[in-house]
Parts: sequence; C-alpha cells; structure tokens
Amino acid sequence: MADAVPQEDGRGASPRALLSWCLYDWANSAFPTVITTFVFAAYFTRAVAADEVAGTSQWGAAMSLSGLAIALAGPVLGAIADRGGRRKPWIAAFTALCVALTALLWFARPDPSFALYTLVLVASANFAFEMGGVFYNAMLPGLAAEGRLGRLSGWAWGVGYAGGLACLVVALVGFVQAENPLFGLDRDAAEHVRATAPLVALWFALFSLPLFLWTPDVPATGVGLIEAARRGVATLAGTLRRVGEYRMVARFLLAHMIYADGLNTLFAFGGIYAAGTFGMEFADIIVFGIGLNVTAGLGAALFAWADDAVGPKRTILVAVAGLAGFGAVLVLIDSVTLFWIFGLGLGVFVGPAQAASRSFMARLAPPHLRAEMFGLYALAGKATAFVGPALLAWVTAASGSQRWGMATILGFFVIGGLLLLAVKEPANRRDPVTPQGSPGAFP
Repeated sequence: MADAVPQEDGRGASPRALLSWCLYDWANSAFPTVITTFVFAAYFTRAVAADEVAGTSQWGAAMSLSGLAIALAGPVLGAIADRGGRRKPWIAAFTALCVALTALLWFARPDPSFALYTLVLVASANFAFEMGGVFYNAMLPGLAAEGRLGRLSGWAWGVGYAGGLACLVVALVGFVQAENPLFGLDRDAAEHVRATAPLVALWFALFSLPLFLWTPDVPATGVGLIEAARRGVATLAGTLRRVGEYRMVARFLLAHMIYADGLNTLFAFGGIYAAGTFGMEFADIIVFGIGLNVTAGLGAALFAWADDAVGPKRTILVAVAGLAGFGAVLVLIDSVTLFWIFGLGLGVFVGPAQAASRSFMARLAPPHLRAEMFGLYALAGKATAFVGPALLAWVTAASGSQRWGMATILGFFVIGGLLLLAVKEPANRRDPVTPQGSPGAFP
C-alpha cells in the first residue's frame, strides 16, 4: 500500500516514499547506460550490422526517429495525464513496455538479418523509457516541499548514475568481459553480450517496484480516459495558443533546449573524440566513461544543496559555465593525463545541469499542468537533438580537425546560459505560478 497522498507542498510524502521515488532513477538508468551507451550500441555496430559505418548510421537514424516520437507524444500524453490525475499507471505501462522490449533483445543474434529487429526494439524501448520519465518527473513537485525540491531531484539523479554504473559493472564482470560468463553462455553466439539485455530488463523491473508500492500518487480526477484525452488535447492546444502567459516557462524551455543539445552531443561524441584525438583504446574509454558517470553522480548529489540554497537557475548557470570552461580546456590540451583530469572534472558539472533543470521545471510548472509541462520539457530535450551532431560533423569535415568540431559544443553551453539569464525565478518559491498560469506570478 502506498504512503499518504501527497499535498501540494509535499508534506504528505514520507522518507520511505521519497527513497522509493529515487530508486526509480536507480532502476531506469540501467537502460541508457548499458543498452544505448556502453554495451548494446557497440554490439550492434560491431556484430549485428553489416559493418561499423552502416551500423553507426542505422543506430543514429533509429534513435533520431525515437526522439521524434518522444517529442511529439510527450506533451500530448502529459496533457491527457493531467486531466486524469494519476501518474503511476502511466509510469507502470511504459516501464512494463520498456522491460518487455529490452528483454526481447536477447534474440538479437550477431547477424545482419537481425539488424532491423534490433533497431525496432531499441527505438521502441527508448521511447517507452523516455515517456515513463515524463510522468516520473511530474511526480516531483507533489513529493517534496518547495525548499527541498533541489535536494530530492539532485539526490535522485545521483542515485540514478550509481544505479546505471552498478548494472554496468555486473554486466561487464558477469558477462561481457568474463572469461567464463555466468550460466555457461556461448561467446561464439555473442550470448555473453546479448545477456545484458535481459539483465537490464530484470534490473529495471525489480528496482522500480518500490515506487509503485510506497510512493504516493495524486488522486484520480474521475475523468475517463476518452474524456481525459479530449480535454488534454484541448488544454495543450490552449497552452500553445497562450504561450505568452507562460513566457518564463517558454524562455526556460528554449534555454534548456540549447544547453541540453550541447550535453547530448558531448555524450554522443565524447568517446569518439577520446579515441581519435588522444588515441584511447576501447577499454580505456569504458573506464573513462565509468569515471565520468561517477563524477557526474557526485556532482548531482553535492550540488543538490546549492539548488535549494541559491535556486536552480544559479545552479544551472554555474554548471553550464563549468561545462564551457572545462570543455574549452579539453579542446586545447594534448596531454592524455590532463584529458583524464579535466574530463573527469567536467563530469562534476554534468549532473547538476541535469538535476537542477528538472527541479527548475518542477518549480515553474503550474500545478494543474505538470505532466503536460514535463512533456514539453521532454520535447525541448529532443526537438533540436540533431543540430549539435550535425554542426559538429560539418565543422569537423570542413576543418579536418576533431578539436574544432568538439569546440562547437561550447557554443551551446554559452548560448543556453545567456538565454537562461532572461528567465525569472518564481517570486514566491512556495507558489511557482498562479493556478491560471498568470504571468503576474513573476515580478
């Protein structure tokens, strides 16, 4: 049975409920860490696809289509959920879908004939993963008091990094890099790599259970699904028509869209840059990626206090400034040792930029539009995801230098930070916006 229904100021959520909410971050982080970043993406390009060039192109296209679907569906489903009230049924549905699709990746044999099968499953699972996150994030404002939103978001993000790394370590030690993989798996058939998919599915399913058992949900409104869909779509259309009434939300989403594009491009090309410019081997890149996740998780947890003390806007500004500063050093240096030092240092600012963005959205979102606003937040994180990689690729090709290509990422951090300066934080931090979303809530 779940703990008490949360109040608007978050006083209804017990410590057990808050911990259970954070554990969902621990649970779902296994998917992006193992499947879309470190293990299965490399397995697809090297073993399933016809060759690495074709595999990279196919994987990128599939993830782009998945991102487009997320951008289109997030605001619509969020608006529908706002009319229905409850969040957990949506989270449960998308979690179950992601778990099932991920488990089916076990059958993705190292043969080009399984390429389409793998791409469809991964793209669909990624859609389910991201959509579950929309409704999970929308629970945040109702669980924590206004003065603790930053800590809850930051700690959960830190727990998420730890969970993703823990699952990755189990996958590497027990299966991928084990001389004798668990359960006597056949290395020649790539079973030791394919087994990481059902491992992630089991991990996600198991550690998400506390959220459904002990974290309270907002009550249902009593509106049926069809009527909720009708009202939700109408509300979303009205929100988009009256975007001027939510101008601070719109400004924040624009700023977030820019600096998030920089982060996404950094994640996508960081390993390529390490290999091409600094000559790092795959094993070293894996270790570096693990270290980067550790520092990002620590940064998210440590900056959580700053979020509540000085506000999420200042926290994000410090984070993007740190990303730009450390990133500038990384495109100038030649030493591998310095690359490790400043690369891991850069990670400290990655977590706070993500966690404080979530808490800022929670503070800005009108209470009656939270899921819809987090759907728009997901849209802002995906709408221009192609711009960063495209610009980096074009500059790299034109200049013949990976350094110049990577330098383009710095512009996204600088521009995003400058746009964020125009966003005013709520005047009354315990009442993010008026119930009607009036611009009068901001001075």
